[in-house]
Amino acid sequence: MIVRSLRMSLRFILPLALVLGLFAYIVVPLLDNVTLRWYVRDLDSRAELLAGTLRPSLAEYLPEKDAARIGELFQGATRDERLIALGFCDNAGQLLYKTSEYPASIGCWSTPTSGGLYKSLAQLPQGRVHISETAVMHDAAQLGRLVLVQDMSFVERRNADTKYFIFAFLAILAVLISLMTVFVAHLSWRGWLVAVKEILRGELLPRTALGAQAADAPVAAPAPPPEMQPLIGDLRELLQEYHLERQGDSGWTSEWTPEKLRGLLEADLAGDQVLVVSNREPYIHTNTEAGITVQRPASGLVTAVEAVMRACSGTWIAHGAGSADRETVDKLDHVAVPPDNPSYTLRRVWLTEEEEQGYYYGFSNEGMWPLCHIAHVRPVFRSSDWDQYVKVNRRFADAVIAEAKTDNPVVLVQDYHFALLPRMVREALPKATIITFWHIPWPNSESFGICPWREEILDGLLGSTILGFHTPFHRKNFLETVDRYLETRIEPEASTISYGGEMTQVEDYPISIAWPEEKPDQPDVATCRAQIRAELGMAPDHLLGIGVDRLDYTKGIVERFQAVERMLEQQPGMVGHFTFLQIAAPSRASLDEYQSFDARVRKMVERINLRFGNGTYVPILLKAEHHGQDDLQRYFRASEVCMVTSLHDGMNLVAKEFIASRDDEMGVLVLSQFTGAARELHEALIINPYHIEQGADALYRGLVMPPVEQRERMKSMRARVKHFNVYRWAGRMLLDAARLRQRDKVMTKIDAHSRIKRRKGI
Repeated sequence: MIVRSLRMSLRFILPLALVLGLFAYIVVPLLDNVTLRWYVRDLDSRAELLAGTLRPSLAEYLPEKDAARIGELFQGATRDERLIALGFCDNAGQLLYKTSEYPASIGCWSTPTSGGLYKSLAQLPQGRVHISETAVMHDAAQLGRLVLVQDMSFVERRNADTKYFIFAFLAILAVLISLMTVFVAHLSWRGWLVAVKEILRGELLPRTALGAQAADAPVAAPAPPPEMQPLIGDLRELLQEYHLERQGDSGWTSEWTPEKLRGLLEADLAGDQVLVVSNREPYIHTNTEAGITVQRPASGLVTAVEAVMRACSGTWIAHGAGSADRETVDKLDHVAVPPDNPSYTLRRVWLTEEEEQGYYYGFSNEGMWPLCHIAHVRPVFRSSDWDQYVKVNRRFADAVIAEAKTDNPVVLVQDYHFALLPRMVREALPKATIITFWHIPWPNSESFGICPWREEILDGLLGSTILGFHTPFHRKNFLETVDRYLETRIEPEASTISYGGEMTQVEDYPISIAWPEEKPDQPDVATCRAQIRAELGMAPDHLLGIGVDRLDYTKGIVERFQAVERMLEQQPGMVGHFTFLQIAAPSRASLDEYQSFDARVRKMVERINLRFGNGTYVPILLKAEHHGQDDLQRYFRASEVCMVTSLHDGMNLVAKEFIASRDDEMGVLVLSQFTGAARELHEALIINPYHIEQGADALYRGLVMPPVEQRERMKSMRARVKHFNVYRWAGRMLLDAARLRQRDKVMTKIDAHSRIKRRKGI
């Protein structure tokens, strides 16, 4: 313990000693220089004063050449302890008179023209001296020059004494500061240790044990010191995460699969029915010339949740928007999906054109979407849109209630289209486990205040049992928003909100994808490269970059094209050898903002292609159409670089899909820092999409990156995405739901037992 204390003390003392030693090293020479300048000026003044005293007598004796009287005059002047010698030189530079101590090496001294303040100093065998000269005049004629030699040894003695006192002062100061610092540090450290122990005891020990200890304790535990307050919240949050991990740690280190997720549902949630609610349906039936075809929409939500539904079965409730959707459902508006291997039921809800315009295009995408994304587009809120939003949320809530086979189903509510639905379902099914996941960013509380119906939206979301966000930052924003606009009790350490007698757990659950299974008929990377380049009319060695997005202003498509243009400007050798392929699925085309954005994107592509392209070569190839997952996999595998440059995004699963597709462990991901994925995929080339040169440099770096570096980066990212897959994402939420269910059951039994005891007491 003593050795440890000494080591801790040395952490304070050694840096302090080093700083003070450095201070002395700098200050002492500086102080020597300053004091020397002072003394030189003082000796100059003394020499001028002494010369002025001797000048009248010399003017009288010199014309008479009275050597005896001049010698007596010089001898009397040298009685001053600092004046060593005197001499007189004529105008021809001959030394005529001098004292016995006059140094022969000086001769007839003439002050140098350079040297500044120190030109009057000279170094003699007996030490440093100060030499000055002054003219002796008589009747306006110069008789010669008087040379005065003064001792400088006293300056060196005084400087040595000054250095001694400075070093002694700094040493004493260092000792005193060190003792005080170590003393205060030890007191603070002991206080912190006591406070941390109290927090750990309070958080780690069972509450019943704490209650027993508190009953026996004569004195209450001391309050933590004020300096511990900033750490208490973080420490408790870490402990809370530790608790949650321990409660659900069974198998977390192993790989999560559909079978494991299904087992969790059966074991921890008693095989309860799973209902998913989303606006976008996972499969769209469309009438074409070839008959009814099935499409998968371009949606990260569908990509993630559909894999979970395949594992858990259940019913997915969504808006039927396909032209052949009504033709493919039964009388209950059900259809089994996926078409090739049905594993769950899709229940379609029908909306009128007016309802879709107000609820989806109006309130959801002209209001909530720009409100939650920092993309510099103003949100628009209309009362008529709000009315439709409430109406459609009620219709979907009624569908959930109708599809529920028990009073306690597990309801997974997806995204900002259904902020009111959790409360509506809760009122009809109070025992239901409602897990709401907000797939887009949550703005800060001040920005959210723009929404005229902010309180209603927050109230609706707090009907959830669990409310999930992609990142801790979005979760924190939500807690602060609730704290600002609603009367609630928030426990930041546990991340819970108590509102209206109910508690909602608010957590961050980073969403992911289902790791793709190996397909025997899947072409290898070399085949994909050759096929895609042949289809696009490119040479086999042509470099290809890819971007896959909805045609949306939040995805940074314009900034991406600007980066491509800038890269071609900076690297003219890439012109003719590199093409960027942008797959942009049309989205919300009826909105003016999206129409103008579409036109802007197309105009930019045309301009860049005219600038750098020729008859056979185009630098940017825009495919504004839907593509199936199989086609996207081929494009991913054929590309050297994938660019994800969202201006603001919750997660962005395109980045993870690109990584999962590269089983050759090659390819480079350029990723916006404003995506949730950037918090996980640190090996990607992280950029600020608004910084065009940075994006251009990252694109070029990805195109020329050595294969060894590509493999190291991609291998690490693939391992992370494979481990933290969508089944783990869903499993975390379901485990938390199971824990909360168990807590509610225990609390119900306790309440029932208490009521029985009260009745018996009555």
